Amino acid sequence: MKGGLRSRTAKLSLLLAAAAIVCLAQLPPSDSGSYAAKVVTQSGQVSILKDSQPWALSVGEAVHVKDLIMTGVDGHAILQVSDGSTFEVFPNSRVLFRKNPPNWKDFLDVLVGRVRIHIEHFGNVPNPNRVLTPTAVISVRGTTFDVSVDDDDETTLVEVEDGQVEVQHALLPRGNPKVLSPGETLRVYRNEPLEAGIIDKGTLARRVLRSMVDAVTTIATRVPNSGTSGVGGIGSGPSVGDTTKVPPPPPPPPPPPPLP
Repeated sequence: MKGGLRSRTAKLSLLLAAAAIVCLAQLPPSDSGSYAAKVVTQSGQVSILKDSQPWALSVGEAVHVKDLIMTGVDGHAILQVSDGSTFEVFPNSRVLFRKNPPNWKDFLDVLVGRVRIHIEHFGNVPNPNRVLTPTAVISVRGTTFDVSVDDDDETTLVEVEDGQVEVQHALLPRGNPKVLSPGETLRVYRNEPLEAGIIDKGTLARRVLRSMVDAVTTIATRVPNSGTSGVGGIGSGPSVGDTTKVPPPPPPPPPPPPLP
């Protein structure tokens, strides 16, 4: 009888210990600062919303949980979290960072615009994170991928560069998720099942090429005018804003003397 009581007491202790672990896992950690994101690079208009007002971000500053990151037409930033994972925010985007503090694996909510996400691997240990959009739930373990959300109809485009991601619809009944591998993409429409959005690898290649062209164009618009135009001196006349004075043209020759 005493052995049975002892066994039940041991089981009860194990259950209580497991319950305590679950409860503690749901509480925010004491060092919440380690769950912030640090701005690694920044250019153009990049800010967070504080007290309903935009506050400009600079390199080295931190973005904390529930902060809304906003970029303007020329805004671009790369941010890094404590485990080495990064996310890159492109122009005209709105991204909410860890809006659900009890669940630290809810990494980003992409409301509109485009982000590029890299989740670090921990060797053989999983590093699960989720990225949410108005139409998609994207689960990752350790990978690099792009997420774009259209401003008009909230369509989500997921493009995988490395690793695998699992995509489910955020609005329609969740059936079997779609697993995307490197080079594969999926477009998630608001009112259509996932099967409607498969895109081939050729489309991805064209998108990558277009992104490269866009990046070169953006960089070119940010390079200050050097005061000359053309290459190798071709077209090296005065440029707009050149302060070098050009001598006036010589006066016309005097008229010939009248004939006698």
